[in-house]
Amino acid sequence: MKVLGIETSCDETGIAIYDSEQGLLAHSLHSQVKLHAEYGGVVPELASRDHIRYLLPLTEKAFQQAGICKQDIDGIAYTAGPGLIGALMVGASAARAMAMALDVPALGVHHMEGHLLAPMLESPSPQFPFIALLVSGGHTLLAEVQGVGQYKILGESLDDAAGEAFDKTAKLLDLGYPGGPVLAKLAEQGYAGIYHFPRPMTDRPGLDFSFSGLKTFTLNTYQTAVAEDLGDQQQTKANIARAFEEAVVDTLRIKCQRAIKQTGIKTLVIAGGVGANLRLRASLKVMVEKQGGKLFYPRIEFCTDNGAMIAYVGCQRLMAGQYDPLIIHARARWPMEELSQIS
Repeated sequence: MKVLGIETSCDETGIAIYDSEQGLLAHSLHSQVKLHAEYGGVVPELASRDHIRYLLPLTEKAFQQAGICKQDIDGIAYTAGPGLIGALMVGASAARAMAMALDVPALGVHHMEGHLLAPMLESPSPQFPFIALLVSGGHTLLAEVQGVGQYKILGESLDDAAGEAFDKTAKLLDLGYPGGPVLAKLAEQGYAGIYHFPRPMTDRPGLDFSFSGLKTFTLNTYQTAVAEDLGDQQQTKANIARAFEEAVVDTLRIKCQRAIKQTGIKTLVIAGGVGANLRLRASLKVMVEKQGGKLFYPRIEFCTDNGAMIAYVGCQRLMAGQYDPLIIHARARWPMEELSQIS
């Protein structure tokens, strides 16, 4: 089965074609980073308009890359939520129109399920069951994954997601937008041990996360450093960025280790935009291997939003006989617990 995947949940337009036998045939992506940079964050209306501008050209590009025509497609999958409702509606409307024109089924896919199963695009891919750490700009959660649609949420963020904390902290340090990758790069220049930040909610049982307090701690530390005029302000920012990053990484590692001990499952998957963080990958790899397990993650380009993960999930569900009725399906909020499992 060949499936066209469309991702338009936020500020990236992603198109991909996945074949159940040959794997990923093509994928194309347009990022809106430059568009939103001057505003310091995503502007929903501009995001929707940009999706309209690029969706069809990227689709044509994907078909050319795959070397097939539209009539070769057996189904269309699109991100139905969660996300910005206007942006979601662009992808949903286009997918439904194309599916009707080609007389093929269409299916709305959960954005987080796409991220969670993105490592399945790699070779070797993880085998079920596994523990998944999903860390992105909007979500941070730990889940026990027994199969497609079989997800047990073990813990999640009670406030800011890890990626959101990275971006907001970068903004506090005046590092620009998008702040997360810039902060991580700056942290490489920081000295270890200059500052020590708390590891939130690791002094109590449970697998939930909280990063809003860490953001406030960073702001207070930076304001104190500026008031004391420690000299090289850029180096001070780098030292603070490193301390912040180490605190987030340690917190995520501690929670993942707890999840492994709690479930007895030693395969760990990391996905989502923050999953591209090299310090996090290295820390989790050491921890998992000490537990006798193995760490899996998607390639860097599939950590952020992309059409390939949507095409993959859509293909699995369409092959299981799932498809949507003749409606345009889009949800700004969509709990993962509502997803149906497939055999």
